[in-house]
Amino acid sequence: MRAGFLVGGVVPLLILGAGARAEPVPALVDAAARVPGLSVEMRYAGADNFVGRPIAGYEAPRCLLTPQAAGALAQVQAALAPAGLGLKVFDCYRPTRAVADFAAWARDPADTRMRRAYYPDIDKRDLFRLGYIAERSSHSRGSTADLTLVRSADGSELDMGTPFDHFGPRSAPASPDVTPEQRANRDRLRDAMRAAGFAPYAEEWWHFTLAAEPYPDTAFDVPVR
Repeated sequence: MRAGFLVGGVVPLLILGAGARAEPVPALVDAAARVPGLSVEMRYAGADNFVGRPIAGYEAPRCLLTPQAAGALAQVQAALAPAGLGLKVFDCYRPTRAVADFAAWARDPADTRMRRAYYPDIDKRDLFRLGYIAERSSHSRGSTADLTLVRSADGSELDMGTPFDHFGPRSAPASPDVTPEQRANRDRLRDAMRAAGFAPYAEEWWHFTLAAEPYPDTAFDVPVR
C-alpha cells in the first residue's frame, strides 16, 4: 500500500530505519472523522499563513493526528459543547519536509511580504533565536495541534488577543498585554485541553501536545493527503 493513501479515514505511514528498511507504524487518523463538529482551517495547505503560500507536504487541508490525540480532542469537544463552544484546528500533524520549508523561509531575509500580518514587531532574523521557528517540531510526531475556541452557533472565533501564528510576546498564554476577556478565553482553552491530557506551550496560546503522546521520539515525513 502506498504511504499516505487514505483508507476509511486512516492514513498508513512508513518510516525508514537505520538500514533504509521501511517499517510500518500505526496509522494517523482524520480528526474531523473522530471529533464531531470539529472546525478545520488548515492554514499551511493554503496561502493564509506567515509564509504566504502552501507549505511543502500539505497536499490537502486535513487534520491528521494519532488516534490517541484525536480521541483526546473528542473529549475536549464534548466537554465544551454544553457551553455552546467547540474547537477549530489550524494545524495538526506536520511532515518534516514542512518544518524544513519553514526553516528555509526563515533564512531568507528578503522574503518579508507577510510581516505586517504575522510578525510586525519581530525582526525576521530573530525568529530562530526567539523560538518561533525551529529545526524540529512536535507536530511531526502526530500528537500536537494548533487550535482555538469557536462558538458552535455560528463558528465565530473567541477573541484570544492575537491571531493564530502571531509571532510576538503577546501570543504567550500568560502575556500581561491582553484584556481580561482575552485572558479568560485563553485560560478556558488551556483548562479544557489540560483536562483531556494535553500540555500547553509557553510561547503560543494555540499550541498543545498530548502529554502521553505515543511517539515522543519519532518525527514522520509523509505528506498530508
